[in-house]
Amino acid sequence: MPADWNASQYLKFEDERTRPSRDLLAQVPRTDAAFVVDLGCGPGNSTELLAARFPAAEVLGLDTSPDMLAAARTRLPQARFELADASTFTLPKPADLIFANAVLQWVPEHAALLPRLLSLLAPGGVLAVQMPDNLDEPSHVAMRETAMAGPWAEKLERATRARTMLPAPGAYYDMLAPHAGRVDIWHTIYNHPLDGVAAIVEWVKGTGLRPFVDPLEGDERVQFLEEYAARLVDPYPPRVDGKVLLAFPRLFMVAVR
Repeated sequence: MPADWNASQYLKFEDERTRPSRDLLAQVPRTDAAFVVDLGCGPGNSTELLAARFPAAEVLGLDTSPDMLAAARTRLPQARFELADASTFTLPKPADLIFANAVLQWVPEHAALLPRLLSLLAPGGVLAVQMPDNLDEPSHVAMRETAMAGPWAEKLERATRARTMLPAPGAYYDMLAPHAGRVDIWHTIYNHPLDGVAAIVEWVKGTGLRPFVDPLEGDERVQFLEEYAARLVDPYPPRVDGKVLLAFPRLFMVAVR
């Protein structure tokens, strides 16, 4: 996972990035909660949804990025935000909801991680997870191809392994079912209309492209982004109105302890 994140870059596509949070939250079966945790809260856009859904709850946002946490505190001063890692954090008391939107794809060893997260819930508590499942999409294939084809190949070898393919839904069901009374798993493919290939580059610069561009500087970074953008032209042709459609598959899971 990148060492830090850029909240303003991430929020360039706030509406599109928040939509999966809304869709995930809509499937959380609880109508009340006393303690809610937003794991990987980012700049607080998902935390804001949780606070609105559960206005009486204590809301805790956790993230590894100081920049994201600063933005979240400004956005939602009534909530509490702390620096913490998704794989090692602890809670002062059991949670009624752990909400992990677009964070666990960066965390390894899900077979151990997911049961641990369920163990941090109170009886009847809910674990709600959404992860991008897009490593086979042209946007991400092109990242790896550009990294391996250029003079920066050795420098970016680690970046090509920053994320790994998600297991199949059946594997996740087997991880969760022994520890939960109910498990719901589904995929959604969003098709985001964007203003051309340059907009796709701006989108992924805030997330998946970070491990590739962060090690590069100056002209080398510019050249990488130019070559990456060129690889996106064929798979993302302009539609009738000039926009391109960015297909974005995401995996959702809701487990009730």
